[in-house]
Amino acid sequence: MAPDPEKHETAKAVLITQEQIERALQVFELTAPVTPDRLTQRYRELLVRWHPHRYANLTNNPRKYMQMYKKGEAMSKEVHGAYKVLLRWVQETDLSQNPDGHS
Repeated sequence: MAPDPEKHETAKAVLITQEQIERALQVFELTAPVTPDRLTQRYRELLVRWHPHRYANLTNNPRKYMQMYKKGEAMSKEVHGAYKVLLRWVQETDLSQNPDGHS
């Protein structure tokens, strides 16, 4: 059975709220306006900071290691989600300012 194209298009057209944008900017510790290059640079910095395996040699206590690992996992997911929101917002903002696609 083929997927319903109307449902698929509706799922893509979900709007980004101002609250999501503000939260994502907080996660990235950035303020508007944001360039795509700066966003990608900050994304990579945050992934390095919060990568769960980074905590492997910080402690010999398995319980503490797992707590830090889980925090790193959660923060990595939050950073990734914020990146998706901000990237889409930056792209939409750029398109609205340059509708023909030229800078």
